[in-house]
Amino acid sequence: MNVIELKHLTKNFRSYKKEPGFLGGVKSLVSRKYFPVPAISDISFSINEGELVGFIGPNGAGKTTTMKCLSGLIYPTSGKVSVLGYTPFQRKPNFLKQISLVMGQKNQLWWDLPAYETLLLNKEIYDISDDDFEKRVGELTDLLDVKDILHVQVRKLSLGQRMKCELMAALIHHPKILFLDEPTIGLDVVVQEKLREFIKMYNKKYKATILLTSHYMQDVKELCKRIIIIDHGEILYDGRLDSVVKKFSNEKLITITFEKEVPAEALKPFGKIESFEQRTAKIIVPLKKTKDIVSRLLDEFNVEDLNIEEPEIEEIIRNVFAKKKV
Repeated sequence: MNVIELKHLTKNFRSYKKEPGFLGGVKSLVSRKYFPVPAISDISFSINEGELVGFIGPNGAGKTTTMKCLSGLIYPTSGKVSVLGYTPFQRKPNFLKQISLVMGQKNQLWWDLPAYETLLLNKEIYDISDDDFEKRVGELTDLLDVKDILHVQVRKLSLGQRMKCELMAALIHHPKILFLDEPTIGLDVVVQEKLREFIKMYNKKYKATILLTSHYMQDVKELCKRIIIIDHGEILYDGRLDSVVKKFSNEKLITITFEKEVPAEALKPFGKIESFEQRTAKIIVPLKKTKDIVSRLLDEFNVEDLNIEEPEIEEIIRNVFAKKKV
């Protein structure tokens, strides 16, 4: 069952050009020439109930704009958006009670108050009963390990502690749809791992549908089987994470260990040397020539060990974005 559905979604923002200098500033007060700036260009995808999907792309790709359209914060210029059968920008109360948007660079917690005060406020906003509230606070407190900090002023908490409390405030009403926009940004690796474990558990336990954006590929690799790649407002790929290599990679990585030292110059005709140390070399070779190059290496050198690997997903996706900009 599709709980999120986008059809030919487009979002343009208006901007204008100001002529330089004081005179240009005065003219812009009287008359401005506006032009459209496309943020999302005719994108379509759907997400099933309980899916945890990675939504990745470089800065300015359109990820956050898409999230805001899905949560109803902004109107689309054209196209159709449906979340749980609702049109998000209508902001109906029953819709808002079933979703949550967490942005790693934005706070919903009151800075000078303990996080628990925000939880109490959300309790009233979402009309949560006293019994359900106590139960959910206890459960989330244990899962996120925030028992000792709930009654501490938010401004006195570390970034990792604040992010845990942000998640808690966003989940106190048990949303069916969770939009996570860079939830681990700026956190150390230990806290990142703990948050990933929590997100994975929440998705599995409550069958929540989660759309996750992150610049940390480790987040995506550990949490998501499916990814959507967006760049310049266009969908470049929508499918399984493990199929990205097959679709976009046209290279292989050969790791070879020789029985005795071989000069690096002798390996240059075979491909791009990624690294070379003593008797071991890593060579990037064209996918279609892999078999031929391996055969030549075995014929020309005394080889102790040879391994053929796919390039790292991070490197492949970086190359996809780089090619798109050219």
